Amino acid sequence: MDYMTLKEASEKWGVTLRWINYYCSAGRIPGAVKMGTVWLIPKSAQKPKDGRRKGNKHE
Repeated sequence: MDYMTLKEASEKWGVTLRWINYYCSAGRIPGAVKMGTVWLIPKSAQKPKDGRRKGNKHE
């Protein structure tokens, strides 16, 4: 399986590194694994919905 780093995911999804880290820690990205101090995210993973917005109009 191909993986991307937090930085690659943040550029792809247009959010900060901190948000990607939060998504991984909260288990919101299926297949994300932590190897030491680095999160590895499957390249096929989709950006989780932003639960702060009702209807997610801006995605």
